[in-house]
Amino acid sequence: MARSSIRLSTNILRTQIAVLLGALLVAFGLSLWQSHELLVHQFEERALAIANTVTVAPGIADAVVAGDPSGFVQERAEAIRHSTGALFVVVTDDHGIRLSHPVPERIGEHVSTDPSEALAGKTVVNMEHGTLGLSARAKVPLRTDGGRIVGEVSVGIDAEEIAASLGRLLPSIALYSGIALTVGVVGSLFLARRLKRQTFGLELNEIATLLQEREAMLHGVAEGVIGIGPSGRIALINDEARRLLGLDDAAVGVQVDRTTPPGRIRDVLTGTVAGSDLVVLTDEHCLVMNRMPVSMQGRDLGHIVTISDRTEQEGLLRELDSVRGLTDALRAQQHEFANRVHALSGMLELGRFDEAVDYVAELSATATDLATRLQRQIASPQLVGLLVAKSVVAAERGVALVLTDESDLAEGEADARALLTVLGNLVDNAIDAAVVGPGPHRVEVDVRCVGDSVRVRVRDSGPGVDPEIAEAVFEDGFTTKPDDGVRRRGLGLALVHRVVAQHAGRIEVSPGPGAVFTVTLPRHAAGTPVATEMTA
Repeated sequence: MARSSIRLSTNILRTQIAVLLGALLVAFGLSLWQSHELLVHQFEERALAIANTVTVAPGIADAVVAGDPSGFVQERAEAIRHSTGALFVVVTDDHGIRLSHPVPERIGEHVSTDPSEALAGKTVVNMEHGTLGLSARAKVPLRTDGGRIVGEVSVGIDAEEIAASLGRLLPSIALYSGIALTVGVVGSLFLARRLKRQTFGLELNEIATLLQEREAMLHGVAEGVIGIGPSGRIALINDEARRLLGLDDAAVGVQVDRTTPPGRIRDVLTGTVAGSDLVVLTDEHCLVMNRMPVSMQGRDLGHIVTISDRTEQEGLLRELDSVRGLTDALRAQQHEFANRVHALSGMLELGRFDEAVDYVAELSATATDLATRLQRQIASPQLVGLLVAKSVVAAERGVALVLTDESDLAEGEADARALLTVLGNLVDNAIDAAVVGPGPHRVEVDVRCVGDSVRVRVRDSGPGVDPEIAEAVFEDGFTTKPDDGVRRRGLGLALVHRVVAQHAGRIEVSPGPGAVFTVTLPRHAAGTPVATEMTA
């Protein structure tokens, strides 16, 4: 990916500084304007205070009424102007004729601004142009002791004083603006460095390309992928993960422990159950999940959970395992059959024809007796075929598989597919347990209808189930058997548990010695093909 000539952090820093400068210039201008308005108001209030002082000065009103023949008004007004630093202090009669002015030649003239509001009894403060220029002025009515308006007093303060005062404020405003600019630049530098760390030095085009590549990879891989952030929220989820776990787009941004119900899936997603290649069963799939931490440059970025659908593979492996067991049994029977043929051949060569006939009849009766007896008690041909095959495998391993005399199941009493899953997996586990238990090695199967239920009970002569793990044996992936390198352990009883739950049945286990698994299913249960694909 090609890098641009200017880095992302530099671009952001330049933009931030430009925005900051613009904001400071606007703020500087507003501060100047606000300071100017405040100074104008202060100077107007100052002019008003001076004007009010003149109106209460002794003798002013009387001198105005008399026409000020002695120049008393001019004298007092100029004294006040010099002492207060005002631009002018002008006193007029009730016709607006000046009786005082900083320029004596203008005494006796009409004032240059309208005195009507002050002569009408109102107080006026404003910025106004006059003969002496722009000034902040105040006009107040001049009253006698009796309250009669006999003139006005107009006081002005030069606008240049306002400008000078504003100029004295400029360094302070500039200093504050400079401090704000410095703080803003330092903050921008810090933010740019932090952004650079957070983006790992990537530029905008690189980030966009990585996003496109991530989306293409996430939705293109055959496995499910879930990204979990450091806070435990789902950051991303691809289509395959949604399909396998039944999640939707609303799961993104949600705490991972709130997206799935309690169970093994949630435990794997949250990391409660740790390990690699963890087996998880859903209603439709056999999944293998892995949860791996993700970090970059020493920073914890959360976890990635990968989900593989092994439903078909596990089914094939279990079927292959069954075929291998049958093949081994048939191979053993082949040797036994060869021995019997040799014995029969020897009898014929010796001319013992009657003994040969009896021997053949005995062998024939033994071979058909098991299947015939099973068919009398179990009407389902699928279950009979399963038990015949399992008996062959059990015999090869030195285990006697026995169907109790009380067993009785008519056709259609229960879902044959569910019974195949339950019985096949329970018998497999019972044979494995019986092999490692004390002799004689035996597995006893009892299938019958009890009221409105069909009960399947499998008893073995093995060491039994430890009471401490009686509940855990039904969890996905839990096993006490060593890995045989062929199939994944810990699925058989989990499959049985799922089928029982789907049919609203019950499953119980007695610890032993000699474990007893009892499964109760409703009669005439609706079929479900979910777990039978992985039935041994």
